[in-house]
Amino acid sequence: MASPMPREYYQYLGELQSVDFVLVELTLYLDTHPDDAQAIAQFGQFQRRKMALMSQIENAYGPLREYGNSSTGNHWTWAETPWPWQV
Repeated sequence: MASPMPREYYQYLGELQSVDFVLVELTLYLDTHPDDAQAIAQFGQFQRRKMALMSQIENAYGPLREYGNSSTGNHWTWAETPWPWQV
């Protein structure tokens, strides 16, 4: 098992999960209400927050995504951090 990560890592992941939940819910809502400008604006706000969070996590703790999709530029270190089911 991977070594424990700092508490901030888990806080970031918790917020990322919350943001992802909101994005899924807004997506479902927008599927049936595509003209709701307020919901579209909220979706954009949470989408930007997700990208910022992912960048913060990756810069501090290593890549979250594989296949060259990480913003860290170091594509092969993604396997050195805990896997999602290990945290």
